[in-house]
Parts: sequence; structure tokens; C-alpha cells
Amino acid sequence: MSARKTLPVALALGLTLASAAHADEGMWMPTQLPELAKPLKAAGFKGDPAELADVTAPPLSAVVRAGGGTGSFVSGDGLLLTNHHVAMGIIQYNSSAEHNLINEGFIAAGRADERPSNPDFRVLVTVGFDKVTDEVLQNARGKTGRAYFDAVDAASKQIVADCERDGSVRCSVANMYYGTDFYRIRQLELSDVRLVYAPPRAIGNYGDEIDNFMWPRHTGDFTLLRAYVGKDGKPAAYSQDNVPYQPPAHLRMSVEGPKEGDYAMLAGYPGITYRHRTAAEFASQIDSVLPRRVALFQQMIDTIDVAAANDETARTLYASQLQSLKNNRKRAAGELEGLLRSDAKAQRAADEQAMLGATDARYQGDIRALLANLSQGAAVGERNLLLEQIAGQTQLLRSALLLERLRIESAKPDAERETGYQQRDQALIEGVLRQVQRRYAPAVEKALLTQLLTRYQKLPDAQRVVEFDTVFGRTSQQLGQALDRLYAGTRLGDESQRLAAFAAAREGRALAADPLLAVAAPLVAAQLRLENETKTREGEQLRLRPAYMQALFAWRAKQGRAVYPDANRTLRISYGKVEALHPRDAVSFSPVTTVAGIVEKNTNAYPFDAPKPLLAAIAKGDFGSTADPALGTQTVNFLTNLDTTGGNSGSPVLNAKGELIGLNFDSNWESVSASWWFDPRYKRAVHVDMRYLRWLLAKVYPAPALLEEMGVPAQ
Repeated sequence: MSARKTLPVALALGLTLASAAHADEGMWMPTQLPELAKPLKAAGFKGDPAELADVTAPPLSAVVRAGGGTGSFVSGDGLLLTNHHVAMGIIQYNSSAEHNLINEGFIAAGRADERPSNPDFRVLVTVGFDKVTDEVLQNARGKTGRAYFDAVDAASKQIVADCERDGSVRCSVANMYYGTDFYRIRQLELSDVRLVYAPPRAIGNYGDEIDNFMWPRHTGDFTLLRAYVGKDGKPAAYSQDNVPYQPPAHLRMSVEGPKEGDYAMLAGYPGITYRHRTAAEFASQIDSVLPRRVALFQQMIDTIDVAAANDETARTLYASQLQSLKNNRKRAAGELEGLLRSDAKAQRAADEQAMLGATDARYQGDIRALLANLSQGAAVGERNLLLEQIAGQTQLLRSALLLERLRIESAKPDAERETGYQQRDQALIEGVLRQVQRRYAPAVEKALLTQLLTRYQKLPDAQRVVEFDTVFGRTSQQLGQALDRLYAGTRLGDESQRLAAFAAAREGRALAADPLLAVAAPLVAAQLRLENETKTREGEQLRLRPAYMQALFAWRAKQGRAVYPDANRTLRISYGKVEALHPRDAVSFSPVTTVAGIVEKNTNAYPFDAPKPLLAAIAKGDFGSTADPALGTQTVNFLTNLDTTGGNSGSPVLNAKGELIGLNFDSNWESVSASWWFDPRYKRAVHVDMRYLRWLLAKVYPAPALLEEMGVPAQ
């Protein structure tokens, strides 16, 4: 049994937080912020740090999870601000070849004209955050491997079930510090979310992949949505009778803009970071994982481009997926380049060696066992990535696998079902099945599967999965014949057939005869076998990593360095300032861009095809109160040194008074690797200046009613 309790987490945090921390590093849990009162004040924050500890009070109660990113309420009537790319699925869902809202943009003529989101889009409002470590680990202590995993999983499910008993909230259990602490998160789940305002693609995604992760930037990456609830004020499925959600708080938009050196703070739901991982994991990421991901994502991008080249409808259907793949490919490439630039592998190895040399002997055994365990998972990394993409990047095959797994899980008592397949998850599963029609073209899906499975067929025999070989064959000819047969015969392209299968699966009944559903049975059996192997490894990691973390707490405390939990999609705060970028010798970038850059980049051809109304408004020069007083023109984007990662897209950026000044949407190329290694020389976050949003809504694509609703002057 681990000796992790000899240095309590609270003591480790206390030692660390008492030390000076870099204001630009750290994704802090709100409950940690009162202990950071001194550095917060020194950085320029004018509020009370204690107010930031309560997720149910302003300003944090206005910040929500929105789809795969973050959003914030900006009015008392549920108006929600997030990124254009976070809401791309909604925009794409409401688009067609005849009415392409992606290219044209959208402004609702009134609330009756607001468009529904895709069925699986959710907004989650956090209303509770409580530590439950003892409850989670009570029955796990003394166990190992899969038994340890199952004990933690069962305890977490019981906590969630108890939390959700009255049906008013959706709950989850978050793992902090890699199995050292656990927290119960209570959230309102809002499913009726509607599109209110989206700028045209040539504003919302100006520059596309050429400018992605680049600075200077000139992108209006924002969209306005509205959340609705039933007349009783409770979350409800979409209905014309629903009313706008009344959030507990909403952010006030500043009429002043940021300038270099100003305090800035960001609240959001960052995805996953890995800064507290082992040196071996750093090496694997740099040497194997990232090169593999770059190559695979590029292949998928090329495959979709070719398969949809002559089909405008298919290009629209796959626009959101393609954008996501491009972003992920470029992120992986930037992460690899950044880790190499910072020499992160060598630095992490040196840090770990020094840490282990100073570590209490009581932790050494668990740490050695952890390192041995990690090497096992790395050996099947290529296979696991391919199988993940085969399911995740398809629509019909994904539906078949989802339905078969739901059928299997539904035959069990609800508490014993896999997370994601319990009764609480069935509405989301139905939403996934309903949106297939807006995401699927047969030729494109078959092309993607051909590319992915061809790569799978080249794996060494030791990594092959017999069920996949049986279904898809071991040669390209066998693969082509299998896909032609499966997709010619399946009826899952019909929504009524998918929903009929869903009705059977949720009751654990046999599924209708269908080629894809038939092959889903052996494929899911293989997934379950591999999942068991993974959970056995992960159970040991969950048991052993706290010893590594205790060693890290003690080592960092001696250095006066901060220890904050790696990001895990829970609410976090980062703070710092508006700061310029000096990425290379003799190269300096201002922290603010203006509309002049839009004109300079414009070529009248994608992706620098600035809309004519925008160019005309820039030429007119009527910027009014949204113009920067020092620059004398309209700003577009700005930089801060705030600590961000994926999932922070759509996070509000606040000034020293807690007012909304920006909307996070990207990082600079040099700092993409910050999910693993924080390098303060390069880490910058890229934001939409709220003055640019106000100007667009006032002068370019007018929406005066929305400006009035947000409480800001039209000009």
C-alpha cells in the first residue's frame, strides 16, 4: 500500500502557495485563489480574491462549459458568448448548400428566429465543487490493478448517483493530482441552446489554417448563443414553449480596451495538460506520439479533401470535422516543435532525476512500479490511436458500435454500467444518433475508413486485433470488398432505423438485422477486451501516481515553485498581463492588432477573403467609441501571457475590475507545447478584443438589440 499520506496534500499545497509564483503560470482551482491573494494583488487585481473561490458567485457563476470549450453569459436572458469555432457544429448543423450559414453568417431577426443547436451540444453551469477524496478511496485502499480501478469507479458512480438523485443537476467526479484528491462537480445541464449571431466565416475564421496558432492575428472568432429552459426554470429539451435561462450572474462588458502591461485574468474549462507527467512520458510524447498524430491527422484531412472535392453538400457536411482535424494536426505539429525548442525532454529528465534523488525512500518503490507500468501502454500506442480514430471519425460505424455497447451495458444494473452508457447518458446518446444526418456522406466515410484501416493493416502482428482482421480482412482487396458490402447493405443511414435500434439497445434487447450492427458485435467484444487491459494498467497508475506526486510536491516546495493540478476540464483561473511577444532574436510583436492588418492580408481569395461590408467599413473609418484612443483605429485581437490550453477556447478574459475585455481563442505557435511544458518566454494566449465585437455588431453586421441587451453602447 502506498505511503502517500505521510505528506498531506494540504501541507504540500500550503508550502508551495506560500512561495512566490509566476503570475503567468498556473491553472488554479478557484478554491486555491484566497491563498494567492498577495500575488493576485501584486499583479494588479482590484477585487477580493476570496470572491473567486466560490463557483456559485459572480464572476465565476457566469462562466460555463459550452460544447467542447468554454462560454460565458453576457446578459440576464441567457445570452452566451463563445468562439465561432466552438459553435461551428451548431452553425454547420443549421447550414445547407442553399443556405450556408458558415460562409454567410447569421443574425437572428428575433428570438423566434434563433436556430436550435445540434442535439448533442450542451452547456454546463457549475453550481457545486466539493472534495470527496475519502469517499472515493475508502474501498480502494489495499487493492491493485483492475480491482483498484473498479473500486474508484464504483465509488465515483455512487457519489454521482446520490448527487443526481433529485434530478436537478448533472454530476461528475474529477480526479486531481493523479489520484491524490477527488472532487464532486455539480452542474446544471442545458440542452436547449440556440444560435443567435455568427459572423461570416471570413471574419470568424479569417486566415483559417495559415493563421491558426499564428501572430499577428486578425480573427473575429466569436458567436452568440442563447440558453433556454422550461417555463418552470428547469433544464428541458428543445421546445418552442421554453423561455430564456436566467443565469445566476452575467459578465459586464468593458467599454475600455486592454493595453500593454494591463492586468488580465481568464476563467474557463481547460481540457487536459500533462505538466506533472514522468520523464518517460515526455520522451514518448516527443519521440513517438506527436509525430504519429501529425502524420495520421494529415492523412485524414487529405482523404476528406479528395473525397468531397466535387461535392458541395459533402464539403458542408464535413466542414466542422475538417476544421477540427486541421486544428488537431497543427496543434500536434506545434507541440512537437515547441517541446524540441524548449529541450523539454532533457529538462524534464534532469528535474525528475534530481527529484527522485531527494525523494523519501517510502515513495521509491511505488515510483519504480509506476515507471514500469507506463512502458506497457506505450507499446500499443499506434494501435490504440488508430482504433480510436476508426470509431471517432465516422458516423455510421460509430453509431453501430455505440448501439451495440449500449445494448450490452443496458442489460446490467445501472450502477454497474460503463460511464457514458448509464440511464443519465441516454439523452446524449440519442443526440449523437440524431445528428448523423448532418455529418455524413457515404463516399467520405468509406474513404476515411479505407485510409485508417489500411494503416491498421500495416501494424505488426503483435498489435493486431483478430476481430478487426476478421471483419475487414488483411489485404486492401479484402478491405474494399468488406466496406462495399457493409455500406451497401446497412440501413443506419436512415434516422428512423437508428432510433429504432436505440429503442431496442436502451432496453438491452437484440438489435435488428443489419450488416453494420452485425459486425459491431465482434468489434465491441474486441474493444471490451482491450478496455480491460487498459483499465488494469490505469488502475495501477491510479494507485501508484500519488507517490510520484508527493515527491513532486516536496521537490517543488523546496524550489519555491507552484504546484497546481493538471487541467482536467474543471473550472480554472489563470492570471497575468497583456504582453508583447519576442519569439526570436531581433523579432518583436506588438500585443495588439488592428483592422489595418485585415486589409494588408486581404487577397480577395480564401482564406484571406475579407467580406466586402467589412472592407467598406474599415475604409470609412467610422470606429466611434470602439477605437483605441492611443492607436486611433479599431483593434481586433490582443495577446496576454495567460496560461491556457485546449478547452479554454471561448474563455472570457477579464480586466482588473472583473469586466469582460476579451475572448480567448488561440495560442501562438511557439507556445502550443504548453500543455506539456510551460515556457514563459513564449507562452501567449490570443484573444478577440471586445471592442472589435462591439464594432462589428454596431457598424458592419448590425445587431443593435444584442448590444442593448449586453448593456454596452452601440458606438
